[in-house]
Amino acid sequence: MRILLAEDDQRIAGFISRGLQEEGYLVQHVTDGEQALEFATADPLTPFELIILDILMPKRDGLSVCRELRTRGIHVPILILTALDTLDDRVRGLDSGADDYLVKPFAFPELMARLRALSRRMPIASKTNLLQIGDLQLDTVAHTAQRGNRKIDLSSREYHLLEYLMRHGGRPVSRTSILQAIWSFDYDGASNVVDVYVGYLRRKIDHEGESPLVHTVRGVGYKIAESP
Repeated sequence: MRILLAEDDQRIAGFISRGLQEEGYLVQHVTDGEQALEFATADPLTPFELIILDILMPKRDGLSVCRELRTRGIHVPILILTALDTLDDRVRGLDSGADDYLVKPFAFPELMARLRALSRRMPIASKTNLLQIGDLQLDTVAHTAQRGNRKIDLSSREYHLLEYLMRHGGRPVSRTSILQAIWSFDYDGASNVVDVYVGYLRRKIDHEGESPLVHTVRGVGYKIAESP
């Protein structure tokens, strides 16, 4: 699951990000409301599946971001995270379009329980998505992959990279886009981590005698497709 975390307190953001990553989630962290809105609406092919919004953020507060997302027809579950804990604050948060409201300070197990509850409310259609390109299939519910009758064992990062590429339906994706989606906004862009992990996928997906599905697009990035 891809989660967008909008929190300007680096200590709290680090605590949440590390905990979620240890639970197997992909976390995109941003530090102000404008970034939150930008990332939440940037890529309709690979949307975030849950958004955590702090209220008191620079440039744009979390409630206005939440209202704007709902106005644009984005119905991803949203959890408001804030130190504002009066009844009126809670009502304003929920009336802005949020699905839940968690007051700081909080225990991480409670955050996880609330995220699991929000996940259960997601439409069934979004939970039964089977992606397929050629004879390669990816079950986004079970997090399993297979090519023909051959099962493919993937690490968590390999799985998310494969899902990201397959959701683009054969269209090339730049290394920068992959870095931002899979390794977070502030990852070192000079790293060759994308090339390394695409290499891992290629060795697992394209065996000898099989038509290559993992393609390098010179000057652009990579794609999963039946043809180069």
